[in-house]
Formats: sequence, structure tokens, C-alpha cells
Amino acid sequence: MKPTMKDVARAAGVSVMTVSRAFRRDASISATTRDRIRAVADELGYVLDSVASNLRSQRSGFVAVVIPSINNANFADTVGALTTEIEAAGMEVLLGRSNYDMAEEERLIGQLLRRQPEALVVTGGRHTDRARQMLAGAGIPVVETWDEPARPIGHTVGFSNAAAAAMMVGHLAERGYRRIAFVGGDSSFDTRGADRRRGFVAAMEARGLDASRLITVGPPPVSMREGAAAMAMLLDTLPDTEAVMAVADPAAFGAMTECARRGISVPEDMAIAGFGNFEIAAVAEPSLTTIDPFPARIGAETGALIVRRLRDGAGDGLGDGMGDGVPTLIRVEPQLVVRASTGADIFPDGAITSPRLPRSA
Repeated sequence: MKPTMKDVARAAGVSVMTVSRAFRRDASISATTRDRIRAVADELGYVLDSVASNLRSQRSGFVAVVIPSINNANFADTVGALTTEIEAAGMEVLLGRSNYDMAEEERLIGQLLRRQPEALVVTGGRHTDRARQMLAGAGIPVVETWDEPARPIGHTVGFSNAAAAAMMVGHLAERGYRRIAFVGGDSSFDTRGADRRRGFVAAMEARGLDASRLITVGPPPVSMREGAAAMAMLLDTLPDTEAVMAVADPAAFGAMTECARRGISVPEDMAIAGFGNFEIAAVAEPSLTTIDPFPARIGAETGALIVRRLRDGAGDGLGDGMGDGVPTLIRVEPQLVVRASTGADIFPDGAITSPRLPRSA
């Protein structure tokens, strides 16, 4: 006869509720108790019928997440940290990829909501009208990440991409660079890249600098190859450029390789900066100045927020029906990471020394 949860509880000397919590990875029981219950279940040959359990509780047991790309290290870090929080609460993550396409994001949101997730996480704050309508009426926690949208649908965990780009412009300008270019992808697809470009232009104009050196290459994400192609285009058309800010680190690394091919020294002849603090930024030669958006922290904060909302039993029209009707904003402030590619030598302890000034204007 097939063993039941009651059989496991009897053999382990605990209540049926404790057995249920052990299989949900509920944090209210200790790891020792959980391991003992699961060992007893294995001995008896008990297997949790998750479908029946979810039907009884009227819960799906998963959180839906939509990201633009699965091969972007930043988004991978976000999803990894988010998953850790969600799994610790006894749920799973169901992942969808929009490929930087808002129409595809809309389709995915519709498909995922039909599966009745416990919560839904999207990347960025810009969506189609239909997607916004579906998210606003979902009745579950909805979290927009990697952005600070002007009109948040529900909760937000992220930062202003425009302000982060302005931070980088400020760094380059303070080091004496004036003829600064921006390299990015098609802004009609990559809304976060578009915000960085917007922040770049606004910061340049605020300093009275020429903000017209804008190089656009291909759809997002901009690869190393496309970064190299963009730098080649820039050097061929605007050879007096002194510094480049790329929309992301891979593009910046590609730009550095093109400079190396042409015998242009970084940073003595050309300063280059990126965005994302990818692993390649620290190991590149020269090491790459960048913006660290703390992607894992975004994921961890998002997961913890969802778990809190679900445990509080809140359900609202702002995503989860919060009684106070006020969405949560968790701001994860990006950090400027200054390295050698913009004229500074960085030692392991992070100290900045030996500044190198750019070419005279």
C-alpha cells in the first residue's frame, strides 16, 4: 500500500503539518528536523503528490519571472539570487525569456498568468499597454526590476539607469575628458539601454558638452563583436574622440580590442568605460571602469519581498492586494567602479592611484 503523509508523521514522531512544512522547505522548522523527516519518508518510499497538495491549498507553488536574455551574466545573477530566496520558502521559479521584445513579453505574461503563479517578476518598467493591464489586474505580487519606472505597476526593485549613466559621465568629465561618445544597441528594443543613453545625453548637455557622439549597432544585447565594430565606426568618423561609454561591459571590451588592433593605447589615447561590472571587466587588460548594478542584490531583494508579501497573506490590485494600497520601492544604488581603462591603476584593496590625464583638447 502506498505510504501517506500520515504514515511519515507517525514514523517520525511529528505532526502531519510538520511533515507538510518539511516538504515545502518552510523556514519555521529546523534543518535537522527537515532532514530527519525526509529520511523517514525515503525509508517508507513516500513521494509528495505536489499536484494534489497544490489543489488542496489552491496554490501553484511557483513564481514566474520574465527576463530579456538567458545568456547575460547580470540577469543570470539576478535570477540565481531570486531563486535562492524563493526555493527557501518552498516554491519554485518558472522562467520566461522575452529576447528584449515587449510584444514577446506581453505574450509570456499572458501565458504565465494562466498558470496562476504566486507572484510575477518582470525586467524593466516599460511594457505594452496590454501587458500593463494584465499585470495591474493580476491580483498577485508583481515586481518590476532593474528600473525605477515613472508609473510603477506594483512593487519595484531597481535603480535609475539614466542616473547611473550620468554618474559615469560625471566621472569621465571630472578626469578631464570632453569629447565623449556613447555606444549602444537599438534603443527601441533595449529600454534600459535607451535610458542609459538618455542619461548620457542629459549629463553631457548639463555640462555644456557635445552629446551627439552616439553610435548604435544592432539589436540588443550588444556583443563584444558589435562593440568592436562600433569602435571602428567611431574611430573612422570621429577620430578626435577622447573617451567612450558603452552600454554594457561586453561592448566596452570589444571596443578595447579594436583599439588594440589599431595601436591605440587605453587609456593614454582613448578612455573606455562600460556598465554591469561583468567578470570580464576585472580581468581585462587594462581593467575596465564600469558601473556595478548589484544584480544579485536585486534578485535577493525581489525574492525576499515576494516571500514577505505572501507570508503576510496580502493580495492586492497593485500586484498583491496590499491593504495599504502603497507599492514597495526598494532602491538598489549602483556603484561606480574605477579601474585602469579611464586613467587609474587599481590595486587589490581597491585604492585608486597614479591618475593619467587624457590627451589635451
